[in-house]
Amino acid sequence: MGSQLVMKALVLDRPGTPDSLYATEVDLPKPGPGEVRVRVHAAGLNPIDYKLAATGMPDWKYPQILGLDVAGVVDALGPDVDEWLDGDQVYFHGDFSRRGGFGQYAIAKSRALAWMPEGLSFIEAAALPCAGFTAYQALHRKLKVQSGKTILIHGGAGGVGGFSVQLARLAGLKIIATCSRHNAKFVKDLGAEYVIDYQAENVGDKVKLITEGKGVDYIIDTVSPENATASLEMLALNGSIACIAGLPDLTQFEQFKKAISIHEVALASAYQSEDESALDELARIGIEFGALASKGQIKPMVEETVTLEEIPDALIRLSMRHVRGKIVATVPQTARETVK
Repeated sequence: MGSQLVMKALVLDRPGTPDSLYATEVDLPKPGPGEVRVRVHAAGLNPIDYKLAATGMPDWKYPQILGLDVAGVVDALGPDVDEWLDGDQVYFHGDFSRRGGFGQYAIAKSRALAWMPEGLSFIEAAALPCAGFTAYQALHRKLKVQSGKTILIHGGAGGVGGFSVQLARLAGLKIIATCSRHNAKFVKDLGAEYVIDYQAENVGDKVKLITEGKGVDYIIDTVSPENATASLEMLALNGSIACIAGLPDLTQFEQFKKAISIHEVALASAYQSEDESALDELARIGIEFGALASKGQIKPMVEETVTLEEIPDALIRLSMRHVRGKIVATVPQTARETVK
């Protein structure tokens, strides 16, 4: 018999709802070439977590550990890693095809890591990657927004929406955001000039009124393909839409009328690509976006912290699409040795 280090983690035995997740002990993972092991201090929760729990991935090996957003400390280096050292504080957006961050330790590609933003706690940093990097990529890499233009942000109280509102404010845009009535003050405080209650008002009519019939220059849709389709009519001439939750149905739109541009935003596709420069880009966004958070120009929007065991309930609430800001889990720090 030998000994093996084990860690506590939240695992999924088969595709299912968040309440099928449970805490147990699993073997401590070891980093491979080009990888590091990170001791997880905090892990952010995102809609992709409950969506992936429901469907699974073809290359998953169960029990699977969810969790894409991690802030923690480098604990071990794999072969061919020379840019990081044990003890470095990092945060990152992970690969959903691998085991994730809802455990005491996680494996990460070294090229995708970014330094922890100075002045932020692990909890605050873990709130940033998935939603924040997505918003940053949408505005500055895809839409390439220009000051003075008008933007419509669907779901302004959510993670991607809330970070998009803040980034749009910093970029000097005129911001229209949709949210439920009880989140209106929250979204206005983030920087929205106009807030539309999507539950009680016709969004298209309100946008037309606010823009005097012109439409908006940019749209960020965080809702659904159907919502993205309906949003196309709200674009101005030469307007652009960034789709976070699915592409629109162009058969429902009169082509060559407005010369619109459509952008698909899929942050984690960097890992599915064979182009390693895509991982460098994830790290670069982490550095640039993290710098804004360090300066206090971006609020991490942490509205709630939970324990590892409370993640399933939090994911269920997140799936109901009425959670404001970000939920972050704190993770206990000790691994232990067991005899095998």
